[in-house]
Amino acid sequence: MPELPEVQTTVNGLNSTVRGRTIIDVSTTYESPAFKGKDEIKNPEYFKEFRKKVKGKKITDVERRGKNILMHLSSGQTILTHMKMTGHYVYDRVVPHIRLDFELEKGAHLYLSDMRKFAKVTLIPTDELDKSEHLSKLGPEPLEDDFSLEDFKNRLKKRPRGKIKQVLMDPKVIAGIGNIYSDEILWRADVHPLSSTEKIPKKNLEEMYKAMRELLKKGILLGGDSMSDYRDIRGERGQFQEYHRAYQKHEEKCSKRGCKGVLDRLTIGARSAHFCPKHQKIFK
Repeated sequence: MPELPEVQTTVNGLNSTVRGRTIIDVSTTYESPAFKGKDEIKNPEYFKEFRKKVKGKKITDVERRGKNILMHLSSGQTILTHMKMTGHYVYDRVVPHIRLDFELEKGAHLYLSDMRKFAKVTLIPTDELDKSEHLSKLGPEPLEDDFSLEDFKNRLKKRPRGKIKQVLMDPKVIAGIGNIYSDEILWRADVHPLSSTEKIPKKNLEEMYKAMRELLKKGILLGGDSMSDYRDIRGERGQFQEYHRAYQKHEEKCSKRGCKGVLDRLTIGARSAHFCPKHQKIFK
């Protein structure tokens, strides 16, 4: 699933390609009886209203909140997209698995490719975004200038007995961190993913905070992680996967200086955690 760096990379790409452009029309191949009555474009009745409301409107700005893309329109409405497992926006380039097609002026197109059809797209009044069911429960943004080390510690205290891998991935605690970056953060900070949040020493918490900020920024700088399906707005792969030290590295020698461990993998809450059992300590 695209995480904060991949979503921010997409937002940056959208601002450079479609901001200021007018939506001439929109079409979709999404359709599912399971979404009947729901405010998502997979519901055919909802899509009819969605189409009416976005046609002829200008995209004035694009922002990110957590893993959500927010395309603000001149009408005071915002198109919210959560790319889920395999979704990604592509500008003016035909790619496989196109599910949503925004036709823009001068014959350009913005496509949403989504192989597994899990992505969510809906329309919300811009002034109601923060109170919407999609955003109201999200935790703070980890890269905001005012998100301090103390703020980080206080957010983790929301789940004091939780396993740290799951706590980092909880969007109600901190927004935007998923499987890839949580593995990399914990590897850097010498913390085992099964550690109890309240038992992690101050030094390691400081290292986690530092690693979180540095790795998320690096992910954005490298255009995201394309270990799986993610592609940027031009259909290009990101490069963060070239810098993995833990994620999907199980059975490989640990690359931490002075460590002679071999990376392992375990399942926590139906998600895989990749870690070094030698230098990543369990705090319980």
